[in-house]
Amino acid sequence: MSEPLVLGIETSCDETGVGIVRGSTLLADAIASSVEEHARFGGVVPEVASRAHLEAMRPTVGRALETAGVGLDDIDAIAVTAGPGLAGALLVGVAAAKAYALALDRPLYGVNHLSAHVAVDLLENGPLEEPCVALLVSGGHSSVLLVPQVGGEEVTELGATVDDAAGEAYDKVARLLGLPFPGGPPIDRLAREGDPAAIAFPRGLSGPHDPPFAFSFSGLKTAVARWVEGRRRAGEDVPVADVAASFQEAVVDVLTAKAVRAARERGVGHLLLGGGVAANSRLRALAAQRCAEAGLRLRVPRPGLCTDNGAMVAALGAQLVRHGASPSSLDIPADSALSIEDVLV
Repeated sequence: MSEPLVLGIETSCDETGVGIVRGSTLLADAIASSVEEHARFGGVVPEVASRAHLEAMRPTVGRALETAGVGLDDIDAIAVTAGPGLAGALLVGVAAAKAYALALDRPLYGVNHLSAHVAVDLLENGPLEEPCVALLVSGGHSSVLLVPQVGGEEVTELGATVDDAAGEAYDKVARLLGLPFPGGPPIDRLAREGDPAAIAFPRGLSGPHDPPFAFSFSGLKTAVARWVEGRRRAGEDVPVADVAASFQEAVVDVLTAKAVRAARERGVGHLLLGGGVAANSRLRALAAQRCAEAGLRLRVPRPGLCTDNGAMVAALGAQLVRHGASPSSLDIPADSALSIEDVLV
């Protein structure tokens, strides 16, 4: 008997993602992004994102079905991001998933966006040793997780950001330097031309008495702003590439050091990297270097699967079906503040 065919819907922020997965095989990953509509505002506008999801949902589902070569009647289960994320954006996806589940008489799985970032690695790298330690880094989250079983219903958060997430800091520093939104890709590109040791920016929460797996990037963002403003007040040129490289090094230094420490202290032999910032070239390179030095195996999906997508939601849904998890009810809410430790709603 073939494994169930799962359709996944992701609308937590500014991308409408629809993925179709059979077991751990990706059949389709269709995305409609509204990022260009937000760029002129310098950040995501929730109302604009919600409207874009409404307009993109049916065409994106259609493209996914066409790519996978299946029809709606072939779908065995529906998975959808129920949280965390932007409330209005989540509501569009959850409402659509409920409609499809009700119309097709298929089980519905409301899943955690962050757990889905872990599950997507199975589509790229195959079966995962369990338990695993995952470093999830995105515009809204920076967290170190202990995951006993992908698709299981228990996740432990070992540490998280206490203020700005790493991706949020990238966006704010990019705006300061006159770079486009979102800030991650342009800073990553520019940093390759700069000296990461040019400016000694602070490493937040890295002291011996600080929480071992917590992150803080607000102070780093402020330090960059003050350094740049000081140069400008003095009438000096701002070496933008050096600022980008030094800022980025401060971010990835802390992220990788704490994630590797978590894996070693928990006796886990590998580290999984996920979330939109996991597409960053320097983060991937330093994580690989430090994992090799620590005798750990690094698992990281290709960049296209790191950013928000429907494939990751379908992947988690497929794992929940495989492990016999009970489906969600049709009255599940869109929970913008869903706890990272709740895999299934």
